[in-house]
Amino acid sequence: MLRINHEVPDFEADAFHKDEIRRVRLSDYRGNWVILIFYPADFTFVCPTELEEIAEHYDEIRDLGADVLSISRDTAFVHKAWHDNSPAIKKIKFPMVADTTGNICRDFGTYDDKDGLSLRGTFLVDPDGMLKSIEIHDNSFGRSAKEIIRKLQAAKFVREHAGNVCPASWEPGKEALTPGLEMVGKI
Repeated sequence: MLRINHEVPDFEADAFHKDEIRRVRLSDYRGNWVILIFYPADFTFVCPTELEEIAEHYDEIRDLGADVLSISRDTAFVHKAWHDNSPAIKKIKFPMVADTTGNICRDFGTYDDKDGLSLRGTFLVDPDGMLKSIEIHDNSFGRSAKEIIRKLQAAKFVREHAGNVCPASWEPGKEALTPGLEMVGKI
């Protein structure tokens, strides 16, 4: 079972990336932040809207020192076909991981036994491979790239500013908090 502030399981799988199929390993991304985007399947309805939104913010995510891996149960060949046929998916510059066995989904708790697909899951992994954020929800509604980026910014801030915490809806430039006895009962 995954736990916040514990190391995430490593995996190795085929991925469609930059017009080729290659093996990717999560541990190859150590030293960078990683956003794992689990989704049910290619050639669906909500998934391309989410992945397109992430693709449109990909340069901003990279500028923050993070990589993105999208993961579904489809093969890398299906990822390629989707990429070649969908205007939304053509925008993707990050690896599209093929979890054909379902083992990655099982390891991350997104595998849905009822249909054999993945639930929508978003995982934020720090440069040391530690889980900092986990969100898994029903497949009928999409997630927000802006909120994913905000969580990445907050996680990076507290990592770089030891002793600080970020209040609700914190964004860069807003005031953080430094917990201490003097703050008790004053918020």
